[in-house]
Amino acid sequence: MTASVIHQPKNKQRRIMPFFGLSLGVSVFSLSLLVVLPFVMMIFTTLNMGLDEIIDTIKEPQVFAAIKLSLSMAILATLTNLVFGTLIAWVLVRYDFWGKSLINALVDLPFALPTAVTGIALATLYAPNGFFGQWFTKIGMALTGEPIRIAFTPIGIWLALIVVSFPFIVRAVQPVLAEMSVEFEEAAAVMGANRLTTFTKVILPEIAPAMLIGAGMMFARATGEYGSVIFIAGNIPMKSEILPLIIVSKLEQFDVAGASCAALFMLLVSMVVLLAINFTQWKLSAKLGAKTN
Repeated sequence: MTASVIHQPKNKQRRIMPFFGLSLGVSVFSLSLLVVLPFVMMIFTTLNMGLDEIIDTIKEPQVFAAIKLSLSMAILATLTNLVFGTLIAWVLVRYDFWGKSLINALVDLPFALPTAVTGIALATLYAPNGFFGQWFTKIGMALTGEPIRIAFTPIGIWLALIVVSFPFIVRAVQPVLAEMSVEFEEAAAVMGANRLTTFTKVILPEIAPAMLIGAGMMFARATGEYGSVIFIAGNIPMKSEILPLIIVSKLEQFDVAGASCAALFMLLVSMVVLLAINFTQWKLSAKLGAKTN
């Protein structure tokens, strides 16, 4: 008897997961319809204005002040959360204590709450007559003769952005810390390294790529945040007015081109920052992989 041999075409690659072509096509179509197409339409709407009109729109004092405020507060909130978010992730991973599950659940609370609820809660707490705001008012009057205001100032915007964006850094760093073995830290301690040296030389290089990923997501969320900010910002032109509010105001005035221009400029700035963060994260990951090998 001769055994029958089934010959398969050499140029046909066998895939473990079937329907690759169909799933890829559906994915690309969905991505194009939901993400790419709105951006393309925004670009076309903006380009209809002409270059001079685009520059004039960006250089409007009220628009430029809102762009500067939104970017500065987003960067400041990101830097703040890099410190405290990483600390929260460290505590949740390395320590066991009563109420740990509750704190771990509270980290995701900004994701569950509507942003408007967050803004109203913060405004209620930090308003001049609020629970915390009244104490800041009294302290300011006692020290300088003027009240310290949190709500309806850029400080309130900063607090709102911290609240809505800090889960990103916690959830980015937490799994990396969970996979790290404490043996490396113990070895560093045996070799005479102090705690600061152990953190900067052993722990930080391991979690730096995850911190950058979290920073990118935090910055992207903070730059476009609207619901939680408008209630605590006060929306004072040239002082506490954010760019998303400018965009909404232009749309209410039927200035679609101006709103698209401001949104596109903010999008380009955010993309440049995100690309820089991703490139740095890629370089750090490649450097860490080379050291490991």
